[in-house]
Amino acid sequence: MFCSSIRTKIQLEGLEESYLLDDEDDTLCDKQGCPAYVSPEILENAHIGYSGKASDQWSSGVMLFTMLIGRYPFQESEPITLFKKIRLGKYSIPSHLSGKAKCLIRNLLRREASDRLTAEETLLHPWLKQNPSSLGIFPVTSFKENFDDRLVPTWKSVDTSSH
Repeated sequence: MFCSSIRTKIQLEGLEESYLLDDEDDTLCDKQGCPAYVSPEILENAHIGYSGKASDQWSSGVMLFTMLIGRYPFQESEPITLFKKIRLGKYSIPSHLSGKAKCLIRNLLRREASDRLTAEETLLHPWLKQNPSSLGIFPVTSFKENFDDRLVPTWKSVDTSSH
């Protein structure tokens, strides 16, 4: 059996408690959400309010990091320790990611909400604008220098059960 490609579907669920932030004032005061995705300002300022849009950008950075690297940028089993790491904003990005991917992650996971890219700026980022077919396909079991980290690789898989 040969697989020509692997596809993954991402499905958004649980939007019942979401907010539509279409005004200039995007101030929120709640603390709902997945602990791994919570932004520093939610931990520090939820009682007085924080920018919902900037906090969503932080969560987008966590999601991008997780999809590209396979783990959360801030990982701890104890919530208090996890929140301490998030407040500090310290994480490390593996060297095999492209410079453009590292740049985008760093600009989304900025500790200060006002320093993060907006959604509009994120869509204009060079990592999202580059041509994914320019570097071709490579086996998933090895890394090539400067590989395109936005590309889902294809590879042949041999079914050994018929031999």
